[in-house]
Amino acid sequence: MYGDPSTIRKILTESGDTWAVVGLSSNRSRAAYGVAEVLRRFGKRVVPVHPKAETVHGEQGYAALSDIPFEVDVVDVFVNSDLAGAVADEAVGIGAKAVWFQLGVIDEGAYDRTRAAGLDMVMDHCPAIELPRLG
Repeated sequence: MYGDPSTIRKILTESGDTWAVVGLSSNRSRAAYGVAEVLRRFGKRVVPVHPKAETVHGEQGYAALSDIPFEVDVVDVFVNSDLAGAVADEAVGIGAKAVWFQLGVIDEGAYDRTRAAGLDMVMDHCPAIELPRLG
C-alpha cells in the first residue's frame, strides 16, 4: 500500500545514489548495518546519520540530516515510527528527492506530508529486499 512497484523502482534506480541512513551506527547486529552493506553493494553511497556521528563502512557519520554538507538523494529511516515523521520533515527541509521508511516504520501523516511536498516515498519496505528483485 505504501510502496507501489513503480515508486520503489524509481527511488532505487532514478532518484540518485547518495543515501542518508538515519539510525545507522557501527553496531553490526542492527538491521541498518546490514542494509547499508547491501545498498553499498548496489552502488549507493551510504551516509550514516546517528547521534554518535560514527564513521560506518568508511563513510563519515553525522548527528543530523541538516549536518550533512552535501546533497542527499534518499533518506532511509531506521527509527521508531513515533520519531520517523520528524525525520521525514527534515528530509523535505534538506531537499532530498525521496524518503524510505524501513519495515515496521509507519507514519501515515508523514507519508502524506512528504508526498504533498513533492517527494517520492515508500513506507514499511526494505531496499535490501527490493534491490535484488529489480533484476
